[in-house]
Amino acid sequence: KIHTKSGIMVGLGEKEDEVIKVMEDLRQVSCDFLSIGQYLNPSKNHYPVKEYISPEKFNYYKEKAMNLGFKHVKSGPFVRSSYLAEEYLLNNQ
Repeated sequence: KIHTKSGIMVGLGEKEDEVIKVMEDLRQVSCDFLSIGQYLNPSKNHYPVKEYISPEKFNYYKEKAMNLGFKHVKSGPFVRSSYLAEEYLLNNQ
């Protein structure tokens, strides 16, 4: 079985319902794993951070994603695409 994974960044001015819609769309195509992280602009010349997401909101997004049927979710300000990637498979064998 091949697992699929996707990741999203938040803090770019998106609305909560948009984030949830993306999660729903990913589950519609059987995406298994999800990472949700804070966008941080690498320099002043890049798109600015619109909002710093609270830890509580990251937990809320994780709970929503798990309830949608994702097998494993990492959600937090420092989560990146490959953040603790081995845990995705170790927890789903």
